[in-house]
Amino acid sequence: MQIEKITRNNIVVAHITANEVIISDLQSAIDMIMSVKYEAETKNIALSKDLIVDKFFILSSGLAGEILQKFINYQFRIAIYGDYSKYTSKPLKDFIYESNNGHDVFFTDNLETALKKLTEQ
Repeated sequence: MQIEKITRNNIVVAHITANEVIISDLQSAIDMIMSVKYEAETKNIALSKDLIVDKFFILSSGLAGEILQKFINYQFRIAIYGDYSKYTSKPLKDFIYESNNGHDVFFTDNLETALKKLTEQ
């Protein structure tokens, strides 16, 4: 896992990259949160959906709720970017829509939009 610090509008975002899935369960998400907190000294994270296990996007698994609740509890904001067109689940589409209308969790098409969501003032 690599962490690139990107600053816009005086807000630092940790852009996470890797060659493999880095969030596969709750503990791996917490590990990433702690790495970002200490290495990038920010509470804003942008990462590709490809770095998250597919089970996350099956809402009935409960994994998304469990993981995203930790982000909220630790007062982190996250933008997950990528192509969501393969997902046909109405609950997932509704969840993405509701999240994008909030302040802490965003699902976007690309990194640039993810950064914009996390650095708007």
